[in-house]
Amino acid sequence: MPELLSPAGNFEKMKAAILYGADAVYLAGNEFGMRAAADNFTFEELCEAVKYAHERNVKVYLTLNTMPRTTEYPRLRAFLDKIKDIGLDAFIVADIGVISLCKELAPNVQIHISTQASVVSAQTCTAFQRMGATRIVLSRELSFSEIKAIRSEISKELELEAFIHGAMCVAYSGRCLLSNHFVGRDGNRGACAQPCRWNYKLYEAVEEKRLDDRLGIMQTEHGTFTYSSRDLCMIEHIPELCESGIDSFKIEGRMKSAYYAAVVTNTYRMAIDKYYASPLDYKYDPVYMNELCSVSHREYDTGFFFDDPMSDAKVTEFKGYIREKAYLATVLSCDENGVATLVQRNKLIAGQSAEILSPGKTGQALTITELYNESGEPIESAPHPGMIFTAKLPFAVKPGDILRGGGE
Repeated sequence: MPELLSPAGNFEKMKAAILYGADAVYLAGNEFGMRAAADNFTFEELCEAVKYAHERNVKVYLTLNTMPRTTEYPRLRAFLDKIKDIGLDAFIVADIGVISLCKELAPNVQIHISTQASVVSAQTCTAFQRMGATRIVLSRELSFSEIKAIRSEISKELELEAFIHGAMCVAYSGRCLLSNHFVGRDGNRGACAQPCRWNYKLYEAVEEKRLDDRLGIMQTEHGTFTYSSRDLCMIEHIPELCESGIDSFKIEGRMKSAYYAAVVTNTYRMAIDKYYASPLDYKYDPVYMNELCSVSHREYDTGFFFDDPMSDAKVTEFKGYIREKAYLATVLSCDENGVATLVQRNKLIAGQSAEILSPGKTGQALTITELYNESGEPIESAPHPGMIFTAKLPFAVKPGDILRGGGE
């Protein structure tokens, strides 16, 4: 069965991904990862994260997939020297110089080649394997037929990983210069400002003596989004994924919430397990898409698995995200009568319709009938994030279950 690999932007998100079914997580330290704006992990947190994950038979991959300049290598060397023995299962690397340094300082840690390396051929896979790589994270621009061709021509020992869900980049496997051009933030060093998501105005004519008299071209009523890609979602194509030769299914989203990590991991976990339980009888369940539509996302698409990368249908018509259901609270404990202690994430009120999300299950509808503060006094609402409160629920729940808005 392929590995399900989930994002871990911080410790809370990592715990959510693991509880909801991840086989492995990927994360970053405070430097050299492609999501510099994520919370990421200090050295002490990395040590604790590896211990926590390994106790639950979950692997941990550290992203080192920026393109460091010459002056950054002393810091990278010091960082690698510090983390080389904490038990990481692999480094995710894009740069040949970084690969060389990893092999020198941490020869026992596996090397996974990042999608930033834009691997699109069996020949490149084999070349990286000769350099010591054990896994290739394929370019996002490949179709199923191309992936199968690569799988048939490379060593059986070399693993293939591919993104199956999450944000897509308009640039070829993330090699984008827009952020650097507009605001001086280097997307290839983890600081992308995402200018591809901005709303642009195109002009069809400017007369040389009337430079202020421009004719605007609006693509849709929402604006002109020349670059902004739709989000990848392959939940409707689990059989094709499982039969493609991909060894690891990767979910994008280290910048997203713990709720996102839980829901998306949980949904793909259920679908993959259902397929392998009875491949010949597998039928797609539309409830899976309902779950994935409950998280923050752009319009969904199947990426390049089936279609031409130049297709206009890959560009979103809407600015921003389709918002997720409200992440109300996380269960800390619960007795057999459904009296649960929770930590609040967003405001909720007594009598509110909601849903409980549990590992291996889709959302179950309920009504929050009673609320109490930590002193046991009845309250009408839990207004403050981080507040510990008690709720009377119609059935027993478990620690880690998520209370979210219902009925949207």
